[in-house]
Amino acid sequence: MPEKIGITYVKAPLNIPSIVAKYNMTFEKAYEGVDLSFPELTEGPKQTAALAAGEIGIASCLGSTSAILAASEGLDLRIIGIYSRAPKAFMIVVKDPAIKGVKDLRGKKVAGPKGTILHQLLASALDKEGMSVEDVEFVQMDLSSGANALATGSVDAALLAGPAAYKALTTGSRMLKNGEGLLDATIVIATTGKFAKNYPKAISKFMEAHKKTLDWIKKNPEKAAEMTQKETGLPMEGVRMMTPWYDFDSSIRKTDIEELIRTQSFMMENGLQRKKIDINSIILR
Repeated sequence: MPEKIGITYVKAPLNIPSIVAKYNMTFEKAYEGVDLSFPELTEGPKQTAALAAGEIGIASCLGSTSAILAASEGLDLRIIGIYSRAPKAFMIVVKDPAIKGVKDLRGKKVAGPKGTILHQLLASALDKEGMSVEDVEFVQMDLSSGANALATGSVDAALLAGPAAYKALTTGSRMLKNGEGLLDATIVIATTGKFAKNYPKAISKFMEAHKKTLDWIKKNPEKAAEMTQKETGLPMEGVRMMTPWYDFDSSIRKTDIEELIRTQSFMMENGLQRKKIDINSIILR
């Protein structure tokens, strides 16, 4: 077991297991005697850079796009579990009543974070209509900036998830399309090959503690909702509305691997990834 382990802490969009583990000090109890740190690295590239530098041992919740991209650029990354699948939580949000379907986005200004699951959602939704991202004016913005731009009318659509989506939906905007039927919006739990090889016990301890958290949530849904409400600042009805959107089962299913392969295809087709990798080679068995 290493003397120190960095485990990322990411609470958004609605990472209930991470929030509950923080409040219950689940990892501190599991890794007794180990110096733990929980850096709040919310952006995928920052998480993969920290993995590469050895600043963290485990990226507890990393977007699949970031994981695949880092692996394709040479990071010895290993996926040790699935954090969440939440197709309903990722959405294209609009305000203008004239925009009735995805095809109405042609020539319109769409704000969102490039190279992410939300970008993949936009590309997939447009593809279904025989269009591509080239057919819209795609502006790079983080979630809160995109939500503000939509509210003020400086963009026609915003790619949103979690609290930013909930806030927009309850202040006059509406969902045009979510990820259902388009993608699983897979978030993974990752480490490096070196860390996994040197500290297999640290990995198994993490997954045991994570599963313990998932069991606790099932038995204590109200307490978990209260913790989530406190940590995110969302109203309780927002937490209750969004919780069923998430599947937090951590096992890696065949369908998860298929989804990761589809995600890689999206990255290659959109010029976001230079080298193709074997997805199965980055899954820790």
